[in-house]
Amino acid sequence: MEFTANQIAGILNGQIEGDADAKVSKLSKIEEGVPGSISFLANPLYTQYIYSTRASIVILNKDFQLTAPVHTTLIRVDNAQVAFGKLLEMYNQVKLNKSGISKQCFISDTAKLGQNCYVGEFAFIGDNVKIGNSVKIYPQAYVGDNTEIGDNTIVYANVTLYSETIIGKNCIIHSGTVIGSDGFRFAPEQGENTKIPQIGNVLIEDDVEIGANCAIDRATLGSTILRKGVKFDNLIHIAHNVEIGENCYLAACNVIAGSTKIGKNCMFSGQVGIIGHLDIADGTKITAQSGISKSITKPNEIYSGSPAFEVSKYRKVYVHYRNLENIVRRLKELEKQTKEQ
Repeated sequence: MEFTANQIAGILNGQIEGDADAKVSKLSKIEEGVPGSISFLANPLYTQYIYSTRASIVILNKDFQLTAPVHTTLIRVDNAQVAFGKLLEMYNQVKLNKSGISKQCFISDTAKLGQNCYVGEFAFIGDNVKIGNSVKIYPQAYVGDNTEIGDNTIVYANVTLYSETIIGKNCIIHSGTVIGSDGFRFAPEQGENTKIPQIGNVLIEDDVEIGANCAIDRATLGSTILRKGVKFDNLIHIAHNVEIGENCYLAACNVIAGSTKIGKNCMFSGQVGIIGHLDIADGTKITAQSGISKSITKPNEIYSGSPAFEVSKYRKVYVHYRNLENIVRRLKELEKQTKEQ
């Protein structure tokens, strides 16, 4: 699709400098701009490219001061990065605007689909499944029996939704993710481990996004829960009966053990591990590669280390840790002096 600078400025509430009829049909980095593309400038490190880019249109902040002529049409906005993000979202909506039911998918006679849904090739939709309006199920996805999916949710290729999974509206589930597999629970008995049946489910509320290759276990009883607005990066494991509060952000390779309860508005960096049956307070932030071994009761604190503790204490301890060799050397010298006396 082709858009003019005038059309884009109208969408972004921007001000045009240059050719209002300049046309673009694709997006580009500012340093890789070509005729017919649109880019943006937000990071000062890329300022030099505004004067050399071949992009037909560039979005930039209203307060940016030019120091030389440019060869592109400018659209000035309050926040160039936010404005370009809106364009990316529009682009995605056009690009991913799939519709129709493939003749090569399987849909149970007892399943119910809403209006304007897309179901791709070799997708499987089981018995008594309920799917809302404008849902997209990409090729080779598996939707188990009695699953529910809310309006406008996207389930990408090769996602597996086990039976009884409930997913809200406006969710995005990326490829390779498995939701509702059995929790890891066994009972030792006479030298053997007896499997404990996992008969609960997974409940995912509205506006949740789950990255690629995540694993979210079903509950032993009740539900494993992801509350509204939760965002997951790739390669995250959530064990049985975990509950994650609203608007939490988890970076790649987080692992949360069974029955732990996470408050709302928490942010965990990559490779965070949390043991089971803990409570984590609202607004908690945990730095990369930290291990949480006890509950966090005070909200809005930052934790580091393994086992983790308050970041202010961690930084002080880490200074001593880096000087440990010198401290040991000085201690040995003092011991030697004491013996000589």
